[in-house]
Amino acid sequence: MVLKVFRWGPGTRERLQKYWVRARQGMTVLDALVEVQRGSDPTLAFRYACRVGMCGSCAMVINGRERWACRTLLSSLPRGAITVRPLYNFPLIRDLVVDMAPIKSKMVATKAVFVPVRRAGEEASFAAIGSETRERRAIDAAVECIGCGMCVSACTMVGHDARFPGPAALNRVFTLQRDSRDAAHAERGEALLSEDVLARCHGQANCTAVCPMQLSPTDSILALRRRAVLRLFGFPQR
Repeated sequence: MVLKVFRWGPGTRERLQKYWVRARQGMTVLDALVEVQRGSDPTLAFRYACRVGMCGSCAMVINGRERWACRTLLSSLPRGAITVRPLYNFPLIRDLVVDMAPIKSKMVATKAVFVPVRRAGEEASFAAIGSETRERRAIDAAVECIGCGMCVSACTMVGHDARFPGPAALNRVFTLQRDSRDAAHAERGEALLSEDVLARCHGQANCTAVCPMQLSPTDSILALRRRAVLRLFGFPQR
């Protein structure tokens, strides 16, 4: 089996380098990359940690689609050479390794950070919200994001407009806007009305299609749009 792996480093040109790997039953793309690194080319750079589909650190673009390398069996891919490249829309560090800092910066820019409600004369407190409450059920489909970056890579709008927050940040904002313990709803609501935020998403659902956690940032963005319309016309938000 042939792996065609994207290679780049400071002072070197971009290229696809071919490696030959003996495929085995149950072998994943991550297994193949590790075998190359340990056996024939120790200079090949990529990230991984858990190797069991939990951490998301091995996210990359495999045969043109964002995937976790540790979950992608060689046998699940079409016959022929397998092309592996780093995630799109992130600064390159080296080979398959990208700088994940943009996810944090977009979170900060959209105020996707929990702000506890503080009442005069009281210390900050956190009300318990049961798993079966209406409030919790409203965000159940959005809370399992682990920040792997695949949705950001797949989003064409992120690549087009540097000011667009992207699906990961907006998905997080959705969970906060529905949290009664958070005190920044109004402030975020104003920011969401900017022309480079909710209005910029074209609803192509590329982010939803590639999410390994089966989340739908598209649905979260649509929900934020509905809340924004209610806000504009002075209707109560639920």
